[in-house]
Amino acid sequence: MKYLASLVLIILIAASSAAQKNDPNKFAVIVNGPGGEAEYTKQFTEWTTSLGSILSQRYNFDPNKIKVLADKSATAEEVKRTFTSLKSELDVNNVLFVFLIGHGSYDGKEAKFNLVGPDLSAADYNQLLTALPTKRIIVFNMASASGEFVKPLSAKGRIVVTATRNGQETNATRFTGFFIAALKATDGDTDQDGHTSILEAFVYANRLTEEFYKRAGRLATEHALLDDNGDGVGREKPEAGEGLLARATYLDSLSVDEAAATAATARLLKERARLEGEIEQHIARKGNIPEPEYEATLERLFIELAKVNRSIKQAGT
Repeated sequence: MKYLASLVLIILIAASSAAQKNDPNKFAVIVNGPGGEAEYTKQFTEWTTSLGSILSQRYNFDPNKIKVLADKSATAEEVKRTFTSLKSELDVNNVLFVFLIGHGSYDGKEAKFNLVGPDLSAADYNQLLTALPTKRIIVFNMASASGEFVKPLSAKGRIVVTATRNGQETNATRFTGFFIAALKATDGDTDQDGHTSILEAFVYANRLTEEFYKRAGRLATEHALLDDNGDGVGREKPEAGEGLLARATYLDSLSVDEAAATAATARLLKERARLEGEIEQHIARKGNIPEPEYEATLERLFIELAKVNRSIKQAGT
């Protein structure tokens, strides 16, 4: 309980000192599930406190729009009540970030995130999210067995990040800590555009997680996934059209001019992904196409790709 009190104090202080910087369009829900053991209870609460502080102090979330469910409030009824209230608070232009910190489970049929009392399944969360007026939703399920949340939660305009790649990875995860480290890092903005995107934070945290297991000489028991194209298939790396929306979605705020530039860049990135995919498919069909036609088409595609890459580089300068 003392950790929750600390989080409330941090958020109140941030509210008074950063009121002018708060972004009214961003909302966050942090659910801190039961740890079961004292070690995990302490760790989950520390992560929740740190995350709430970072969102309000560094990424300009309005503290009043960060809803934290922890300790006895982390129940199915409170989760449902919170999302019900969001129906009237959100509009179509708002962005909602959902963070699930704790343990998860999977019985071979249904994936759940552990709460105090009855748990809620991936299907339950999808129902709650679908009922909201905004479709701009980013879900971070950073619990064990969370990989099974990808397919049920996948939807157009929605970004889903999980700490594991399936329901068989049931060990307590470390991804949450590394994700928070990514949000704190000065080198998290890898493309140096002055903003931290969902994709940048995901890739950074994924790298730290992988390095942890290698240094410890242990077999990795978690492999984080990202799905942002609505196909229901999570991937560990941005490929096959995955990552475009996450690349253009930021934790911090953009000005009107920056947002317009970002939208233009997103279109260029989408075109680059299309061309790269077309090149891969063309190369795979090499044996079925006459050599002159194959070479001419390949040259044309590479020229188009070079032009798009040049435009992307110019947009970033």
